[in-house]
Amino acid sequence: MINIINKTNLVILLVAGIMASAQVAIGKSSITSTSVSLEFETGNKGIILPWVTNTGAVTGAVNGTIAYDLSDHKVKVKYASGWKDLSVDTTGTTVDPITSTDGVLIQNPLTEQSGAKTAIGTLGPDPGILVLEDTNKAMILPKVASPHLNIINPAPGMMVYDTTAKQLAVFNGSVWSFWKP
Repeated sequence: MINIINKTNLVILLVAGIMASAQVAIGKSSITSTSVSLEFETGNKGIILPWVTNTGAVTGAVNGTIAYDLSDHKVKVKYASGWKDLSVDTTGTTVDPITSTDGVLIQNPLTEQSGAKTAIGTLGPDPGILVLEDTNKAMILPKVASPHLNIINPAPGMMVYDTTAKQLAVFNGSVWSFWKP
């Protein structure tokens, strides 16, 4: 188990590395293009979006913000006109973010640090947990072939790129929704 001092040092090193390079590869040794700010390894894993109590109550969200809404169990993206639902199916569900079904503590019931932020690129004013600040780079989602078949235990709010169908896939806690341009 990592003690609290080592955890703090790890976070400081990670944040310093992210802010210094403005390009980050997770689970791999390098990015595939200079046009990438954040890229994940290929495998049967996805990113889990931040869970918010209700997107309607989120203040200061900028266009492009993506979150998992606990009020209706949907993945949503912020547009100028409001929040767009990416979880077509309405049967989403979540686990209690504090305890699992077997009663094991998952997350300490701590007060949220509303000003907490990690940025990749030049630190700007936009709020968020992880903000990709570059204006000329993009994030490459984790790539998974047929995530509905290959991710054994997806978490509510998970997002990946389906390499088989060549489309965005989001999981609402019950089913996958797929988006093709």
